[in-house]
Amino acid sequence: MSTVRSEKEAVVAEVRGKLESATAVIVTEYRGLTVPNLASLRTSLRGVGAEYRVYKNTLARFAARESGIEGLESLLTGPTALAFVDGDVAAVAKTLTEYAKTNPLLVIRGGAVAGKAVTATDVEMLADLPPREVMLAQFAGLMQAPLVKTAGLLQALPRNMAYGLKALVDQKTAA
Repeated sequence: MSTVRSEKEAVVAEVRGKLESATAVIVTEYRGLTVPNLASLRTSLRGVGAEYRVYKNTLARFAARESGIEGLESLLTGPTALAFVDGDVAAVAKTLTEYAKTNPLLVIRGGAVAGKAVTATDVEMLADLPPREVMLAQFAGLMQAPLVKTAGLLQALPRNMAYGLKALVDQKTAA
């Protein structure tokens, strides 16, 4: 009997470790999905930096309680799978929502991002975000724009002064 308990404690410790080390976790319901469907979903999620696992809800609830994530326990009912994200949360959310559009048996329930519980609507909003690289490029462009304007203004001052002096010299030589 103690070996069963120690195995369960090991699973709880494993889930808690994944919850604490992951950037985010997204909870889904997979009722009705076939094994090949789940395998293709796991493969596509692995490509964007996520691990898709099914655990017993009771053990996952214990792990969620121990990790201190409020609101995650209530999502762990019925056939539940967890997508542990190690990287770009938006890319994983986009993969899950696109898969849910093509296969309506996959239901996104919600999850947790940075230790805070999020709803299914929040996950869909994350899916609508552009990829990380695009957002970084937009941010760099926003940071660069004022610097380019300032450089242009600083260049204009000596250039206008040079034009004024040239016009004055031309006026004196013409007279």
